[in-house]
Amino acid sequence: MSASCPALFIAAPASGQGKTSVTAALARLHSRQGKRVRVFKCGPDFLDPQIHAIASGAPCCNVDLWMCGADDAAKCLYAAAEEADLILVEGVMGLFDGQPSGADLAQRFNIPVLAVLDARAMAQTFAAIAFGLKHYRPDLPFAGVLANNVGSVGHAKILQDSLPEDIGWFGALPRLENAALPERHLGLLQAAEIADLTTRLDAMADAIEQSAAALMPAPVTFEAAASAGVEPLLRGRRIAIARDAAYGFIYPANLDTLQALGAELRFFSPLAGDPLPECDAVWLPGGYPELHATQLSERHALWQSLMVHVEAGKPVLAECGGMMSLFEVLVDRDGVEHRMGSLLPGRTVMQKKLSALGAQETELPEGTLRGHTFHYSACETGLSPLCHAIKRGSRGAGTPGERVFRHKRLTASYVHFYFPSNSAAVAALFSS
Repeated sequence: MSASCPALFIAAPASGQGKTSVTAALARLHSRQGKRVRVFKCGPDFLDPQIHAIASGAPCCNVDLWMCGADDAAKCLYAAAEEADLILVEGVMGLFDGQPSGADLAQRFNIPVLAVLDARAMAQTFAAIAFGLKHYRPDLPFAGVLANNVGSVGHAKILQDSLPEDIGWFGALPRLENAALPERHLGLLQAAEIADLTTRLDAMADAIEQSAAALMPAPVTFEAAASAGVEPLLRGRRIAIARDAAYGFIYPANLDTLQALGAELRFFSPLAGDPLPECDAVWLPGGYPELHATQLSERHALWQSLMVHVEAGKPVLAECGGMMSLFEVLVDRDGVEHRMGSLLPGRTVMQKKLSALGAQETELPEGTLRGHTFHYSACETGLSPLCHAIKRGSRGAGTPGERVFRHKRLTASYVHFYFPSNSAAVAALFSS
């Protein structure tokens, strides 16, 4: 079986060129015209998908040839093509960066590449960069370019006129200081934290609409992927999931996997002072506990409930920020110490620079799970790890990565796991 849908892969020669802004602006432009738009993010990312979900009005899932796998990506793209009028896939880093790269994914699924180029302080060299991206890999489907940070209508005209005939022009996004998406140390702000997000998205969508007439790409045919299905191994089990501004790094696919496994999901907000729901297992995902450490340090009842839960032999999965909450102390970026949950001995300390970044694979007793790590804190503890994750990709591949700690049925690590990579292992993690 197959399904066809217009699609674009939004790429760039490097990070910081404006891929997320352009992807979100295109999603907003077409969705407000009544089109059903589905957006995907290439690679591990939690923040960009939140923006795209608001822009498109639909959940934004991740597709990645290593972490998610080609079959998972094929399944997601095929399902989107069956229902959508337009598919947008935002790339990661530069177009050819990484192993596998965004170009590998675009080529595997024959998705035309739209390259976003930051044209600030640039004229005809814009065309040279576009030419290089198109011809560096001859078999890569390449649709054209969109100029970002353009200074004027005349500037955009110079850029457009410089392009060879075989490179399409998808318009320009001018410098819109009031529409820029705000950032912090882990990337963009979470969508819920940007009060005027829709206004910013509309401003960018308006600008693109005014600069180019034909924005709809040609249809792409996506083949259905064989699926083995998921056994309901968690049927009847209740999983409590922290979800708020401190714990917002959640892949939509992870929630889908838990539900496919038969689990009942119960969300709660530690920041709001919610008690731990009645449950069989708990998931504390990553996020920004360091930004809310004062509030979290006052949640004594929650931490006591979690202690009772763990001592009863019930499972807890704590990832990155979730794990940081469970050590005795969190030292924030200003050097202030905050008392945390104290389920694990030691402390985490925020650093000035990035501490770890990259794809990692973890061989747990329950099975092997893929995921990634991205954090600015360091963990100081005398705990002996259950195991180490293994680095994958181009950053020290095959060498030990993050430590994984285990106390009774509490599993804690800096690694953010992608649950669909091994649903049976996930079921075992959340089982007593």
